[in-house]
Amino acid sequence: MTRIFKKGDRVTHAIFGTGEVRLDDEGTVIVRFDSGDIHECPKHEIKLLQSLQEALLSSEWHDSTEVLAKIQALAIRSINDVWGVFSLARIDLLPHQLWVCRRVVQEMPTRWLVADDVGLGKTIEAGLILWTLLNKGVVKRILILCPASLVEQWQYRLRTMFDIRLTKYTTEADTPKSDFWNTSHQVVASLPTLRKDSRGRHKRMFEAEPWDLLIIDEAHHLNADEKEMTLGYSFIDRLINEFKRVKSAVFFSGTPHRGKHYQFFALLKLLRDDLFNPKLAVSSEINLQTQMRLLRQVMLRNNKQSVTDMKGKKLFSPHTVSSETYSYSESEAEFYEKLTDFILTGKAYASGLDDFNQRAVMLILICMQKLASSSVAAIRRALERRLQRNRENLKKLEVAQQQKQKIDRTLISQFEEEDIQTSDELSQLEEEILALTENLRLVENEIPWLEDLITAAQKVETETKITAILNILETRFADRQVLFFTEYKATQSLLMSALISQYGDGCITFINGEEKAEGVKGHKTPLFEKRENAAKKFNEREVRFLVSTEAGGEGIDLQENCYSLIHIDLPWNPMRLHQRVGRLNRYGQKHIVEVITLRNPDTVETRIWDKLNQKIENIMQSLDAVMAEPEDLLELVLGMTSPKLFQEIFSEANGKKEDLNQWFDLKTAKFGGKDAIATVREMVGSCDKFDFQQASPLLPQVDLPDLQPFLINMLHINKRRITQTPEGLSFITPDDWLVEPAIQKRYENMHFERSRRDKSTMPSLLGVGHRLFGQALQQAIDLPVGVTCLINLEHPLFVFRIADRVTSKQINVRQAIAAITGRSNQFALLKDWQLLQQLNQLSSNTNSDLVNESGEFIYQQLDQAEIFLRANLHILDLPFQIPTLQAIAIFYPACNKII
Repeated sequence: MTRIFKKGDRVTHAIFGTGEVRLDDEGTVIVRFDSGDIHECPKHEIKLLQSLQEALLSSEWHDSTEVLAKIQALAIRSINDVWGVFSLARIDLLPHQLWVCRRVVQEMPTRWLVADDVGLGKTIEAGLILWTLLNKGVVKRILILCPASLVEQWQYRLRTMFDIRLTKYTTEADTPKSDFWNTSHQVVASLPTLRKDSRGRHKRMFEAEPWDLLIIDEAHHLNADEKEMTLGYSFIDRLINEFKRVKSAVFFSGTPHRGKHYQFFALLKLLRDDLFNPKLAVSSEINLQTQMRLLRQVMLRNNKQSVTDMKGKKLFSPHTVSSETYSYSESEAEFYEKLTDFILTGKAYASGLDDFNQRAVMLILICMQKLASSSVAAIRRALERRLQRNRENLKKLEVAQQQKQKIDRTLISQFEEEDIQTSDELSQLEEEILALTENLRLVENEIPWLEDLITAAQKVETETKITAILNILETRFADRQVLFFTEYKATQSLLMSALISQYGDGCITFINGEEKAEGVKGHKTPLFEKRENAAKKFNEREVRFLVSTEAGGEGIDLQENCYSLIHIDLPWNPMRLHQRVGRLNRYGQKHIVEVITLRNPDTVETRIWDKLNQKIENIMQSLDAVMAEPEDLLELVLGMTSPKLFQEIFSEANGKKEDLNQWFDLKTAKFGGKDAIATVREMVGSCDKFDFQQASPLLPQVDLPDLQPFLINMLHINKRRITQTPEGLSFITPDDWLVEPAIQKRYENMHFERSRRDKSTMPSLLGVGHRLFGQALQQAIDLPVGVTCLINLEHPLFVFRIADRVTSKQINVRQAIAAITGRSNQFALLKDWQLLQQLNQLSSNTNSDLVNESGEFIYQQLDQAEIFLRANLHILDLPFQIPTLQAIAIFYPACNKII
């Protein structure tokens, strides 16, 4: 006779797992499985599971080890689905990172702009999001777009931290025959490369399978205004909106608002065109406020002042900045004066040229001014190259065309900052521009001027700035590791030469965009060093000093053993200072970061910087006055200011002290003005952010070590002997787990410690996502058990599965686990992580004869526990519209009577 299934019966299926019967339809059964999927299955494929009531009334309860393991597995899955806390990240996870992961993965498709401050771990946040979604099978195809200089960094970090292996996009691999965009499912690429439609690339991308998740780093480079949009913006708009090739998207940017409301809301429109309309935002103040109020649905921002460890302790202290004053020597002062005369003469000469040539000459003069403020060595090398090219008098048409292209490119980079690929690339062009434009005169009779300048530069045998740095290293920074930053490679080589002379050849390493240092004293051939190798040497104390150009200003962590930074020169864009300090003032830093700037009061640049610092301080004080909780908003304020403003301030400044104050105040009137402060206040106040006091009741206080008791239980169930040593667990793999080649037959020294650096080439870290651990979880979840008693349990534990009856809305979290402990009128709610902690403390020891109460009485308590849970569901903060509860396990305390 064919079995009749009742609504609510628990059943299991060989493919779909366990579920609950919704309808018996003669030969088939409609089942809602625990995955959230609903399937109509033939009856012969369905197996009825014993209900908790039947188990309670039976003479023998289930094996306690199996029930423990099953509920441990369900709790682990419940915790990880929401927080990603058990991912295989090889770095300690922080509450704000888990919070970002939870906010982003909760519903699918997901669309968020994450605008965290520098140093809070955006790569870790992205890795957590990716790992959680990949492990659940929610996403398969992922595309990460970032600046060209960060492609390998993203690839390296996701591989080493999360074992997520991305394919690096190359134009050579993308051909019509290769079908790259359909065959490569996890790709990292340069946005500046992809935005250009080369050899039919866009057509192939737009015709390929959609991306489950798109991640864009430094998303503020996607710009559109009322008149036009950049290539990058147009490309992403077509990818997301026109061709619908993106299901979910997460943008990262520390400076999402660049001072123009239209551009800001145009960026948000890429994510949520159903919410944001840039034309509407700029049409009236009321519409702007309406759009701002929608930010909480799309924008997350955390700042250094608010983030904590798992105990609520603040992680960051403000860094300290002090200045070291030096004065030019007589020969340096003479050179500086001659160069100033040359630049003033050049500006006068340029005023009589046509528009393009005038802009080009002014650009070159500005580059000379910037190089000179870095070091005499930097400007001298550029002048010598220019003089040499002038004397060679190259007039070939091809060369002239190349020069014009270089000028055009640099002009765009200088005056249209959104097109800059990397600041290091721009600095390199500034060093080369003098030589590349030798057929463009800067003054009348230029060659005698150049010869006179070079002669004056050659008289400078020792630069007082370098002497001042060496003195700092012997006094204030004695016996410390020190990080140096400069804009230019010539200055980099100058300092490297001085440090090698003072401390020996093995004291130093370097980072620059070319990964090559030329002209270092004592080295006839160039030095070569990969960026990641330089960082590794510095972090592992193999060298005392690291001298970096702006190539090391982002995407690299240098805080392991260093807390001392010296700015060899000050960039004309203060944002770069913020990024530089962010290499040290980030999570893991054990000291207050100390920063030293070098200033010469006799230079215009220093006087401008003094004024700029005062202006920034006033802005921060204004923001503190209007913010309920002051935070480090400098990055947002600077991000709202066009680098073109700072370029003009430094290049146009008059050296006369009496005129400087009034001119500076007039020039910077809009920098940090009321509009900027109001915008920052509204933006920060409107977006969502981590708050430990609010989040702490929900934060799971568990980590990878909390998985070990479960694995040991499962190995015991499978009758496997375990060897435990300080190095970890060793065991033979259960036969039922050997379902794929990636799972080994034996494992040695497996552990649950994120920070441990494995000596073996085989990774030995275990967590959710490891194939072996995944098999253990699945086997435990499928165990047909649910009722047991334990002699070391103080109060009953009633475990429930909570699911959402609504399936029309696509959410990532379909079910959760919670427990009620205690007895009638004394119940308490345990969240999934609290339940796991309690289960981990219990030892399996079953004997149902030791239970005094009857099965009927225990079942009545179960009903009362369910009523209590239903009344307190809000505490769990679950994303379910119509939650349904199902009791799945009972742990009952046994009395101590002797049988």
